[in-house]
Amino acid sequence: MKYSGWPESGELVVGRVDEIEDFGVFVDLLEYEDKRGLCHISEVASGWIKNVRDHVNTDQRVVAKVLDVDESAQQIDLSIKDVNDHQRKEKIQEWKNEQKADNWMEIAFGEEISDEEYSAVANSLLAEFASLYDGFEQAAIHGREALEDVDLDDDQIDAIVETARENVSVPYVTVSGYVDLTCPAGNGVDAVQEALQAAEGNGEIPEEVDLKVTYVGAPEYRIEVQAPDYKTAEDQLEASAERASARIAEHGGTGEFHRERRSDDE
Repeated sequence: MKYSGWPESGELVVGRVDEIEDFGVFVDLLEYEDKRGLCHISEVASGWIKNVRDHVNTDQRVVAKVLDVDESAQQIDLSIKDVNDHQRKEKIQEWKNEQKADNWMEIAFGEEISDEEYSAVANSLLAEFASLYDGFEQAAIHGREALEDVDLDDDQIDAIVETARENVSVPYVTVSGYVDLTCPAGNGVDAVQEALQAAEGNGEIPEEVDLKVTYVGAPEYRIEVQAPDYKTAEDQLEASAERASARIAEHGGTGEFHRERRSDDE
């Protein structure tokens, strides 16, 4: 995605060296439509510079700091030397993430998505999240819940969530659900305890998965799963509820899985 506006003073931007002159370097801004900045020779590198070409090459990708923006003169002044290594790496990663998000938008809505629809969806996400990438990442972790305050229709939300869960890699995801366990038999308490132990996996949960079962309020129990990816987390959540339901059924009881909390108590 390229922004149609102007960068702000102090902002870090990613650019491509388009032209090198004795007095400085012209840089195409890769994040902005039809925007080009000038990095004066004094801002290319620290110290005295004899030849600009000793420090930058044509088509080189650079990270620069915006020193000044004059919209009336269509001029953007840049500094390459004012960007340290940490800032450069962080900005490049941020830019790469937005390129990924741009690709996910095409996956979610098709390569033929119009500029108008793209802008509408993107602006809605940016109104709630720091970046498109952040929006997709939150959708991958929290599903529709992450987008409930975003000005999108149900089909658009579904498309983003589905694409995010299939493409976004996150350090871990957390999902949760609830299971109602009831057993009218005389040994109902023991039956529920067995069902809860079954829900917790009896020590057979994969090492990369953290699964916890907590009491909410009779007959409701909360199952929370933390896993490296959404599919694994969802599979483990459903399997946990199924184990509990199967075990309680052996004692003549019932188990019912649901996603939303039903108890009145918090």
